[in-house]
Parts: sequence; structure tokens; C-alpha cells
Amino acid sequence: MDTLKPIAVWEDIVFESEPREPKQIRTTLSHQCQVLTGTMAEYSFGGSDEENAELKKLNAEVLEEPDSFEHWEKLVRAAESLEGGLNRNSSPQSISATRDIYDRFLAKFPLLFGYWKKYADLEFSIAGTEAAELVYERGVASITNSVDLWTNYCAFKVETSHDPDVIRELYERGASSVGLDFLAHPFWDKYLEFEERLEAQDKIFPILDRIVHIPMHQYARYFERYRHLAQVRPLIELLPADMLAQFRAEIENEGPAERGELEIERELRSRIDNFHLEIFHRTQTETTKRWTYESEVKRPYFHVTELDEGQLVNWRKYLDFEEIEGDYMRTQFLYERCLVTCAYYDEFWLRYARWMIAQDGKEEEVRNIYQRASMLYAPISRPTVRLQYAFFEESVDRVELAKDIHQAILVNLPGHIETIVSLANLSRRHGGLDAAIEVYKSQIDSMQCDIYAKAALVAEWARLLWKIKGSVDEARQVFQKNQHWYLDSRPFWINYLFFELEQPTSAETEPTQYKRIKQVHEDIRKKSHLPPLAIKDLSHYYMVYLQERGTKEAAKEYMTLDREVNGPFSVQNTMKAKLAEDGREASTQRRMMMENGHPGVEVDEAAIRRGENPYTKYYQQQGEQQLPSDNQPLRYQ
Repeated sequence: MDTLKPIAVWEDIVFESEPREPKQIRTTLSHQCQVLTGTMAEYSFGGSDEENAELKKLNAEVLEEPDSFEHWEKLVRAAESLEGGLNRNSSPQSISATRDIYDRFLAKFPLLFGYWKKYADLEFSIAGTEAAELVYERGVASITNSVDLWTNYCAFKVETSHDPDVIRELYERGASSVGLDFLAHPFWDKYLEFEERLEAQDKIFPILDRIVHIPMHQYARYFERYRHLAQVRPLIELLPADMLAQFRAEIENEGPAERGELEIERELRSRIDNFHLEIFHRTQTETTKRWTYESEVKRPYFHVTELDEGQLVNWRKYLDFEEIEGDYMRTQFLYERCLVTCAYYDEFWLRYARWMIAQDGKEEEVRNIYQRASMLYAPISRPTVRLQYAFFEESVDRVELAKDIHQAILVNLPGHIETIVSLANLSRRHGGLDAAIEVYKSQIDSMQCDIYAKAALVAEWARLLWKIKGSVDEARQVFQKNQHWYLDSRPFWINYLFFELEQPTSAETEPTQYKRIKQVHEDIRKKSHLPPLAIKDLSHYYMVYLQERGTKEAAKEYMTLDREVNGPFSVQNTMKAKLAEDGREASTQRRMMMENGHPGVEVDEAAIRRGENPYTKYYQQQGEQQLPSDNQPLRYQ
């Protein structure tokens, strides 16, 4: 088994191994969104009027909260009970509605193996064997390593097919998918039971020979059966021909030449039994090593609820162990198991891809991992996996596809700063500085990009001109020409201030640079609309600058600024001037004295009547916590 790669058997889950062509990523994501959120408002669910109304209500709840598993579960349960339970005589409307609900539900939660089984049972009662088989195929394509689903599918095939070779072929597919699972004994039991019913002893022993090498929960009972059966099977079945010949040669060379064939066979079987015992002890050792981790796996199946930290730590340690052991098949199989339980955790998808990319010749497997994570499990609100996928495609020279992955994110998450910056850098690497700037300009001009994102993008645009083009003047012009648009943006002003602070200077150029830095700081304090705490933080950086690089007059400016920034409100003249309608701090002080009887705190009389502390607003304006009263506990942020 070289890889565990699902086969695409229905259009809503696309795991194909062939690389996507440009534009396909956006198209597929758009289609999936339609599948998962498509409305059925004008559609009749069938059943009685009461059942139809209930299903419409439940469907509306699902559309309102598509990530709510509880809503989906109620909808599926209600659909299953239409007309007292669906069968081949049910109305076409009820059958069609139930299929649609199941399809949407399992597109949203494809790892719920129990619902694939229920859906297959439903199809069997409605449309017969072939319809149920198609559902099973979709199920095992979606959750390839589910022991339960493969066991159910094979048992269904045994009951509905009369062709042993077809059934055996399905069991072999299942064995390649789930045979290495630590808890695979239900599947192996069914496989052996099938061969026993056919009395195919020549098939049973080879199956047992495979099982006894696998570290698994019930390894001992399989070995006992294997050892017992070995006593009556022909010698040629017990060992490979070359090893059997070697054992025979050793026996013949060690003993007297006149020994008969029966004695030689008896000695051969004894040696073979010892050889099998060595296999048992190796399997026992490997099982014991894994039991440490397996005993801590409390939830081996998928569920929408979060895992506790102990479970995540156990999976990390288990993967570390299997990677150190160095068996590719076992490591890959454990990753696939882990990503059923931890499907919603980006770290394990990223870890899997990074491990796989370190293996030789596994480009398609890496692509498959990223596609599965991006299209089904990693929510669009967390685009880290998708951006990593784009880096991967760029690294294998599929640049246009990498760009399309970025664009697909922005279709669903417009104005996402990290994605836009990544796309701009991608464009710069392959199209030059102008291509990167064009990305920023197009996003800044976009109606879908909000003002806060645009402010950050302007700062990134200036950074490109400064760091890549090496043009400090052009970067400064970008900041200066755009500052009046982004008076509320902390990222803009932080980047602007640090841009000026980080410019290299000498004794001759420092006075000029000081004026520039001072002007940016003055604009932050007097023109920007940043909250007082943000202004205080940025002012502290300027005060550090005065200490480290200021002239002999810096101490005077520092002390004045310290009073303004760190002093009580009553001495913060600049802040009071900003609050005054005429821009004069005396006006604010007189107004507050007249209204509140105090020059430093604006008091809301209505708030006092409500029992609120009159200093609350003051502390909020300063970005500080209110001091507790005698009966209030201290709080910290």
C-alpha cells in the first residue's frame, strides 16, 4: 500500500491526484459553497403538511447556522422519519428531499461513518442493492480508513452478492485501507468468517499470515489460531520456498543421513514453529510499544466537539514515535487515522504535508493532503493551510495555480490582509515590484476591502518601496499622501512611525531625521483619531528615541511629553485641546469645571443616578482599569 488516496466518486468531494488547472480552485470552492448552503425555500419536502412545515423550519435553521451539527442532526432525523419511515413505496418528494438532505449533510461532515451506513441502509430500502453500494463507495472514498464502514460494506456485499471473487476483491480493498489499524480486528474477523463459510482453508492461512505481523489489539488470539492451523497445512504454505529449502538443508546437514522424510518433516515443522514464535514475540513487542499511545486515544472517531489538550499531545507523541520507527506505510496510516479525529486542527494537516514532502517522489500525495484540508476541513476563516498550499504549488512551478488559490481565499474572505500581502509578494517574486504594487492598488481601490485593511495595505505598499526598491522618498510620500484617510488606523501609524525611526542616520543627517520623526509623532497625538492608550504606547517609542538619539535639548521635550502622556488628565493639555470645540485646552477645562465642578473629569449626571462611578469614563479614556472600591476585587487585563 503506497498511499491512502481517496477515489473521487461524486462531484462534491474532489480528491483527484491530477493537478488542478488554473481557475479550478475557485470554481470548486464556489460549487461546494452552493452545495452546503443551497436553499430549498421553494421546495416541498413531501410528507404531511405538518412534516413539511417542520422540515422547512429545520432547514432554515441549518441555512442560518451551517456549522451547527445539532441543527443538521435534527434535520436528518426528521427527514428519515418522513411518512413513518421511507421505503420504495414512499412519495418521490420525500425520497428526493431526504437524499438531498443526506447529500448536503455528508458533504459538510464526510467523516461521520455511521451516517454513511444509515444512508446506505436507507438507499437499500428505497432503491435496492446498487443504490446502497454507490453510497458505500462514496463513504469509503470520504473516510478511507474507517474500520467500521469497511466492515459494514463488506458484510453488506456478502449478503447481497453471490460472486466470491467480487466479495474477496472488496475485502482486499478494505484490508489495504484499514488492515493496519490497531483496532482492525472486527474487519479481519469478518474476512476470515467469509472464507470459513466457503471452507476456503487455502485462503484462511495466508490471511492469518498477514495478520500475525500487524501490531494490533487482539494479536494473540490470531497467532494461536495461526499456530494451530500451521500444524495441518502443507509445508509449502508455511514459509517462502527459499526459506523452506534453507531450513531443510540445515536439518539434512546437521543429522544422520539415513533419517526418513517423516523425521525431517517433523524437525522442519518444529523449526517453523520456532520461527513463527519469533514473529509472535516481535509483534508482541511492537504492540506493547504502541499500547502506550493507543490506551490514551479516547476518541478514535470524528466529532465536531473539540479535543482536550491531553488528546492532542498524545497524537503528537504517537506521530513522533511512528516517524522515528521509520516505516512509511505505518506512519502514513497513523497520519490518516489522526486526521479523522483531528480533522479540524490545522497543525496536523500541515505536519502531515511537511512529513510527506520529505519523502522522495511524493509530490502528488502532498498535493492531495493540501487539497483535502483546503476543500473540506480547514475553514476559510483560517486560511493558513491554503496559503501553505499556494507556497507548495509555487515551489513546483505552478505559479498561476498558486495565484488562483489566493484569489479563491479572497472571494470568500475579501480584504484579508495576510492573504493580500502573500499574493503581492508572490506577484513580486514572479512579476517584479510593479506587479506587487498593482495587487495593493487593486485591493485598496476595491469596495470589498474595508478602511482598516486598506490602511494596513498602504503601509505594506510603502514597505515594498522602501525595502525592495530602496526608495525612502517614495515610501515616505505614500505615507504622507495617505495619512488623512487613515486617522483611525493603528497599524498605519505604527508602521509610519517605525519607518521614520528605522532610517539610518549620521551626525549630519540626524537633525533632519529628528524633525521628520517629531512631525509623525505630533500628527499621531494631534491629528489621529487613535484611542488614548494607543497614542500613549506610540509616544513611549518616541520618548525612547529622545533618550537614545536626542540632542542636549531632548530632556526638556521628554519631561513635557512625560507630563502630557503619563500625567493625570488635568495636565494633559494636548488631550484637552482635542476635546475642545475651538481647539483650546482652556475651553475644555472651563466647560468641565462648570458642568462637573472638577477640571479633570467629565461626569455624566445620568450615569451617577444609575449608580455608576463618575470616574469610569475617565479611566476608559485613559486606557486604564478603574480602581476597585472596598467591596470590589482587583481585575487585571
